[in-house]
Amino acid sequence: MGGLDIDLDTGTIGKYRVIRKLGEGATSEVFLCRDDFHDRDVAIKRVRSTALGDAVDGPVYARFFAAEAALVGRLQHPNVVQIFDAVADPVAPYVVMEYVPGTTLRGFCRPDQLLPLELIVEIGFKCAMALGYVYRQGLIHRDVKPANILAITNAAGLITDVKISDFGSVLNLAAESTQVHQVGSLAYMAPEQLDGAVPDCRADIYGLGAVLYHLIAGRPPFEASSQAVLMNQIYNVMPTALSGLRAGVDKAVDDVVLRALAKDPQDRYPNWDAFAQALSGLIAEHKVPRGHIQGVLDSERFNLLRSLDFFSSFGDVELWEVVHRAKWQRFPFGHALYRRGEEGRTFHIIAQGTVEVYRNSKRVALLGAGTSVGEMAYLAPSPELRRHSTDVVVTEAATTISFTPDSMLQLSPACRHLFDEAFIRVLVRRLHAAHEALAHPRRIM
Repeated sequence: MGGLDIDLDTGTIGKYRVIRKLGEGATSEVFLCRDDFHDRDVAIKRVRSTALGDAVDGPVYARFFAAEAALVGRLQHPNVVQIFDAVADPVAPYVVMEYVPGTTLRGFCRPDQLLPLELIVEIGFKCAMALGYVYRQGLIHRDVKPANILAITNAAGLITDVKISDFGSVLNLAAESTQVHQVGSLAYMAPEQLDGAVPDCRADIYGLGAVLYHLIAGRPPFEASSQAVLMNQIYNVMPTALSGLRAGVDKAVDDVVLRALAKDPQDRYPNWDAFAQALSGLIAEHKVPRGHIQGVLDSERFNLLRSLDFFSSFGDVELWEVVHRAKWQRFPFGHALYRRGEEGRTFHIIAQGTVEVYRNSKRVALLGAGTSVGEMAYLAPSPELRRHSTDVVVTEAATTISFTPDSMLQLSPACRHLFDEAFIRVLVRRLHAAHEALAHPRRIM
């Protein structure tokens, strides 16, 4: 990171072309810029020179920049904004980040703009999984709030995904340098943060709980006309039950959110995975209405993948890749996934249901959830070897996850490597089963 000139008169910030200003705050401005070298749009957060020159708070703002700059290239998760570069310009340093078109969740906290309950729970699940990933990198965000969660929307304006942003307040548990404590946004800060104590992941769990409360109720857990009164409420007052603030809120939703907001960290969820599973359980157990989103939710697909043997070695990041990149299909009883003689262009991993494999009209295998079929379409080096030698027929309504060789290329190298390892495990098991059938035909029958 070196000093580079910033010249907005020429429409550039360093080597990046400025397209327009996206927003500004008391200490920084954010611009949409073009990275011509990588052929992509980026968001650049530039610290104001006046903020750095402040005699009292200037050193604090410099540490915030340094905390974010230290994360360049480090966070690789589909629900976390990537940080591409940081330039320690002596006048106005800036951070170059992934540009996420859309808005923040702040606008959906208004009583007249509230999101459907099942979408709020889905957002909560994704944020919990993302912050769990962040925590495994040795980081605590410390400023989880609606304005720091970016919402990705489709053409119809519906939220399809979210990304955690703004790591200026992050606490790096492995850093040896002095770090700023007692940071965050008061309405979403856990009691222990107010004390300036070194927090763990449960402080962020409180923050996300406060965000979900605000999204559901249209008001934060606590409101007051002064900071002193608000702090007293955070320390001593229990939040009003959500079921009394919004129609249709099940007691189970109240229980999950209010546990995240417990005063004592020991009474909250012990880790991010426990909080995420509690949120996804609300969907699985039909504790939230499904009027807005009729299809299968990403959280349901993620948890389904986690339960399958084929994906047992996949990490959360790779599982999210599969959720987003795979083709999810539902097939009825009797449907032929493959016919003998056809050339394969897809492979399927069975998520639910069963299929039977026939060779010359004789059943040779029964395959259930967590098994792959048609993988030679991906593994075979020549078209001749990709021609199916069996018929594969659905015998119990099946949900499958399918890829083609082309769609596999859209996955990261790490994810493709895990697929290769999984296929090797499948092939070894099948070779072992074939050997057993030859050596002990009666035992197999």
